[in-house]
Amino acid sequence: MNKLFITAALVAALALPGLAIAQSTTRIDKRQEKQDQRIQKGVDSGQLNQKETARLEKGQERVQKLEYKALEDGKMTKKEKAHIEHAQDVQSKRIVRQRHDMQKAK
Repeated sequence: MNKLFITAALVAALALPGLAIAQSTTRIDKRQEKQDQRIQKGVDSGQLNQKETARLEKGQERVQKLEYKALEDGKMTKKEKAHIEHAQDVQSKRIVRQRHDMQKAK
């Protein structure tokens, strides 16, 4: 009985931090995905030219690198999360600005 309890406790202890990481980045991941879709929509509609698209995709990669770096130690602090969300806010404004700047893809 004790071995079963200890095994269950050990499995739970190892699994819970992984769930916490997944939950803490779910919002960030979903937002990244939505922003990627917005960029693709701009490409499809001709609102973004190649140079704008490349610049926006590079910004998306930068935000993703921030997330990977924050998760290197196994957990994301509130400060790291706030930094990533700020970077996503900046990127979102860039997407809006580039999609509506009246430049068209050739």
